[in-house]
Amino acid sequence: MAESIISTINFKEEALRLLPEGASFEACLTCGLCSSGCPASGIENMDPRKFIRMAMLGMDAELSSTPWVWCCTQCKRCLHVCPMNIDISQLVFLARSNWPEDKKPAGIVRSCQLIRSTDSTSAMGLPPADFVFVVEDVLQEVHANQPAFKDLQAPMDKQGAHFFVNQNSREPMSEPDEMVPLWKIFHLVGADWTYSSTGWAAENFCMFSGNDEAWYEVIKKRVDAVNSLGCQVWLNTECGHSYYTMWQGMKRFGLEENFRLESLITYYAQWIREGKLPVNARWNTKGIKFTVQDPCMIVRKAYGESIAEDMRFVVRALVGEENFIDMQPNRSANYCCGGGGGFLQAGMTEHRRTYGKRKFDQIAATGAAYVLTPCHNCHSQMEDIGHFYGGNYGVVHFWTLICLSLGILGENERTYLGPDLLALID
Repeated sequence: MAESIISTINFKEEALRLLPEGASFEACLTCGLCSSGCPASGIENMDPRKFIRMAMLGMDAELSSTPWVWCCTQCKRCLHVCPMNIDISQLVFLARSNWPEDKKPAGIVRSCQLIRSTDSTSAMGLPPADFVFVVEDVLQEVHANQPAFKDLQAPMDKQGAHFFVNQNSREPMSEPDEMVPLWKIFHLVGADWTYSSTGWAAENFCMFSGNDEAWYEVIKKRVDAVNSLGCQVWLNTECGHSYYTMWQGMKRFGLEENFRLESLITYYAQWIREGKLPVNARWNTKGIKFTVQDPCMIVRKAYGESIAEDMRFVVRALVGEENFIDMQPNRSANYCCGGGGGFLQAGMTEHRRTYGKRKFDQIAATGAAYVLTPCHNCHSQMEDIGHFYGGNYGVVHFWTLICLSLGILGENERTYLGPDLLALID
């Protein structure tokens, strides 16, 4: 079988085509702000400024084949700091889409294939019937072992529910008890919600693979699932990129939706302000310190400062103002951790950890014992770099700490709590 060839893109031509009206690459000041703020700078002897200069110089063969495009997480921090508003991530996506499937990182391609393999759209290939079984089985365990939640519900395919709730596949596939704190939160606030047996999964690595056809197929299944149930809100839970892939996919492919997209983080903040989630920091008697990671996909690339402020409001309410230490820089200026963009699935471990060193240093500088983040890729990456670089911090979900604060965190729901937090419960 003949080896696939990566065709050559005319990057200057494509770059000019992608520019917004009135913009010009000639306006690039070569100031280096993009490269200085990019954790991928230096990997594969490439950085954002160099990428643009090579494009303008017509070095198309080199840019068409550089593995650096799989190290760039497309986090758009370069765009955020660029005085000329140049978006290099668009060229990176173009380059990725140009690679033959058998040349792309196998882990990303396989995850996309699994997403397309069932109507669940799960990157772990969990079929609809198995998802339904896991949810029902876990719910029965809660009813049997937690009397206070004998009436807890996890609705499935509920017609006309207000919230259509997605779920990262990691929970039902390998950490099913991690779904329960979320259910308890919905129960306490009286949310009208449902899972769907189809299109329920959060993750979407088809976008990261640069495969437009696959990206469309996945988003279409999810949009159809929400529309068919007549839900008003597609609620993105604690998964960073799922919101961005849905939002951008619907815009890119002109899909008709009869619902709006929302993030669970904004509802956490709303329910706390309304008193529906009466959390407090009195449990934190030892003054354990926490910081928060701003996921690029929902902060810098989507909601911006509003959701960053909601996250900080929730964290302060949970752990106490004096026990929250922010990373520097933060919010939309925060550095990407290196878990997104398919990097975790790409099999480029050494490069990914090199990229993640800046995030590790950020966390270490806070002295925090725990990082809160509403993103599974951030969660996995920060755990990995913490272990690799000898860090002494844990990473927890928001739903875990909310239920801990409320005194309703079950024994099987404490996977990410260290001995210090467990001691405060027991």
